[in-house]
Amino acid sequence: MKKQWHQLPASSVVTELNSDLEHGLSSAEVTSRLSQYGYNELQEKPRDPMWKKFINQFKDFLVLILLAASVVSLAVGELADSLVIITIVMLNAALGVFQEAKAEKALEALKKMSAPTSKVIRDSVVTTIPSRELVPGDIILLDAGDYIPADVRIIDSFNVKVQEASLTGESVPVEKSSEALEGEPPLADRHNLGFMSTVITYGRGKAIVVGTAMNTEIGKIAEMLQTVEEESTPLQKKLAEFGKGLGIACLAVCAIIFAIGLWKGQQDGALAFSEVQLLLMTSISLAVAAIPEGLPTVVTIVLALGMQRMAKKNSIMKKLHAVETLGSISVICSDKTGTLTQNQMTVVKMFTPAKMFTVSGEGYNPVGQIMRDEQPVDLVREPDLALLLRGSVLCNDAQLKSSDADKNWSIIGDPTEGALVVAGCKGGYNQPQLTEKFPRLQEIPFDSGRKMMTTLHKFDGQLRIFTKGAPDVLLSRCTGITADGTSRPLTEKDIAAIQEANKQMASHALRVLAVAYRDLDVQPAMTNPEEVENQLVFIGLLGMIDPPRIEVKDAVEVCKGAGIRPVMITGDHPDTAFAIAKELGIVTNSTQVLTGKELDAMSADEFKKAVETTGVFARVSPEHKVAIVENLRGNHHIVAMTGDGVNDAPALKKADIGVAMGITGTDVTKETADMVVSDDNFATIVTAVEEGRVIYTNIKKFVYFLLSCNASEVLVIFFAILFGWPIPLLPIQLLWVNLVTDAFPALALGVEKKEPNVMRLKPRDPAEPLMDKTLKIMIGVQSIAIAATVLGAFQYALAAYNGDLEIARTFAFVTLITTQITCAYAARSEYYSAFALGFFSNKFLNGGVALSFVLLLLSVYGPLHLLFKTIEPGIHEWPFLLAVSVIPFLVTEFTKWLLHVSAKPVQSFEVKG
Repeated sequence: MKKQWHQLPASSVVTELNSDLEHGLSSAEVTSRLSQYGYNELQEKPRDPMWKKFINQFKDFLVLILLAASVVSLAVGELADSLVIITIVMLNAALGVFQEAKAEKALEALKKMSAPTSKVIRDSVVTTIPSRELVPGDIILLDAGDYIPADVRIIDSFNVKVQEASLTGESVPVEKSSEALEGEPPLADRHNLGFMSTVITYGRGKAIVVGTAMNTEIGKIAEMLQTVEEESTPLQKKLAEFGKGLGIACLAVCAIIFAIGLWKGQQDGALAFSEVQLLLMTSISLAVAAIPEGLPTVVTIVLALGMQRMAKKNSIMKKLHAVETLGSISVICSDKTGTLTQNQMTVVKMFTPAKMFTVSGEGYNPVGQIMRDEQPVDLVREPDLALLLRGSVLCNDAQLKSSDADKNWSIIGDPTEGALVVAGCKGGYNQPQLTEKFPRLQEIPFDSGRKMMTTLHKFDGQLRIFTKGAPDVLLSRCTGITADGTSRPLTEKDIAAIQEANKQMASHALRVLAVAYRDLDVQPAMTNPEEVENQLVFIGLLGMIDPPRIEVKDAVEVCKGAGIRPVMITGDHPDTAFAIAKELGIVTNSTQVLTGKELDAMSADEFKKAVETTGVFARVSPEHKVAIVENLRGNHHIVAMTGDGVNDAPALKKADIGVAMGITGTDVTKETADMVVSDDNFATIVTAVEEGRVIYTNIKKFVYFLLSCNASEVLVIFFAILFGWPIPLLPIQLLWVNLVTDAFPALALGVEKKEPNVMRLKPRDPAEPLMDKTLKIMIGVQSIAIAATVLGAFQYALAAYNGDLEIARTFAFVTLITTQITCAYAARSEYYSAFALGFFSNKFLNGGVALSFVLLLLSVYGPLHLLFKTIEPGIHEWPFLLAVSVIPFLVTEFTKWLLHVSAKPVQSFEVKG
């Protein structure tokens, strides 16, 4: 049974672990424990080797059919056909492996070591060692700014505060003590324990290691991740189902064509072996032509190109297919701290007797204004406010720092104190200058019992103490109050006004601190707080919050306009979570907030219904987060989960798309996620969603194009054999047509620009097939139009050139290619006419069509025409061939008009919180 270290006195923990507070562990004991416990490193799931990744590319049903076709082609002596098929398959596999490897390297570049070294007592000496070498029983020293390298039991705490947001979701640092605790308090309330990868923001102390590697709280979460199975994305499922069905259908149709050909041949007399071989190879080539073998390649390339575009916009995708899934999400579950908020405490309200002020600005950047009634204040005319700012900066141990290179402001010390320093800067009170002018003589540090901190200064020629602390505690020590730069006795009316201001700030989920002062005649010993911290003069209140990111509100609005419901899931207090969510527009009232405790009291059915109407889940555990995601998915939502802390990792893995923060995100989170947002910007996720929608739409476009082209080839051969005509296209011609038309125009369709208002449409129904009713109609119309045109050109040439089969096949060959590349323009949109989009707006399509046409010319002119068994068309024959090539395009455009899709209005709508 695991020890409950938080329940034991510190001395008992040291005894249980056979350690020594003064001397630490010996080198021999460390070696022994390393062999017993292993290194202090989280176990990572081993990655597939390159060869296995390559083999995995051949599991697609269509690819297996193509490999079988290449074997048959080789067996009957058609080496060229076999090589063409193998080349396409290998290219697709190589692209898939290359892009996966590229994504992994991009992620590796983001990783940062969270706690590379630790200060530890060993062999009676304080030394610095790699954190991976820590073992249970090690005595470590803790200082502000350090990461806690393992799970530890606090032995001594000198005002130690730890930022545990990455583990528990708490936005405010937790004060640590060495006192034993009773019972089984929640993780966030175990104040005598420190957890791996959390950061010390204030104070110093000593602790003993009680858990390393997988035996830490982070290790538990990492172990949970191993039990969550990865599932295929919607696109993977749809393509797999679609490919399998299409492959079986194609094999069946080609078998029928072969059987009909044999039957028709037998009716006309015995078939020669060469005729049977031609019929067999035509059927095999038709199978290859009918199966869009270019589909996996084009999908891979389009996703890879989308992946590169997203990387330039700070979204790094680990898996290609995750790009598409982003475009289909209907719910974004987001952690609050650091994702929706800045993870930087900021003063937003200030109160001096009878006056309330607001403070503008973002995070720790000291740029902002102090206003009253929306007008900037003049501190010369507001002496009480000026005193409040100076007192809060002087009674303070935090420091504001910036990088001159990028003006990236940060705080050394407690974030709450840092917020006061920033507020002082906004009022014109620079901390270094202020402390030089009013030097600190003595101090009484903050402790949780008094809930106050006091510093003594030489202030304007006299001794003055400034005290800051909890409003209720500090107010009870006050006997006076400031009034326009002077002091007067504190009245009951004053107390009521102060309490009302405090209540008003707290109702907006602000953390409130009060500041007071006292002038002294002689310098006190400062050893007895009770003697010093009384008869104070109340100055004012400061209300602060971890504010929302400025860009997130707009991103939430865009999400709602796109039919995506944003949901906040946090370990923070419900009041704080609600205030942030309401400001961002995620929720409108408190009835849309649920806590983890309330979730625990629900039945399974109640839980499933609750996730549909709740906008904020507060005070939740990692298990709650996973359950919320599971229930949303059970309600047929495609779910994205964003987060930065290790407590988010299991939910990220369970979601359809896990989105980790690149800057504040832990290594565990980044490793788990499908996508890493390198700038920690929620708005970047919305941009990625838009890109995902565009990619899925483009995939549908080239699927429509490929299928209509390939179906037309099947129809040409089928009807020719059915009517007893000569076969219009030879096997090598079919394969060449496939290569020419499938590759370049289809790829160009995959990079088509976004259509208007793509983010004002609702998310796709996860059950929606890849081909809807409209797309099936369009495929049917276009394939029939192409087949009829090709067969018409074939029959025209037979009649016009006295039954010359080689000329007729050339006409069919040229017409098939020209009609298909012309129809690529019609495939640019389901909704908008090609004339409305413009014929020159997709330069890649124009280039692809031009390249396809050049390859066509090379196959009918010069030495290659002998390989493809074509004649060289004369100048007088091209007007006919080019004229008929536009017939299927015009038929398709007319069909769009009939289906009322060319001018279909795009509706916007909103998801209610």
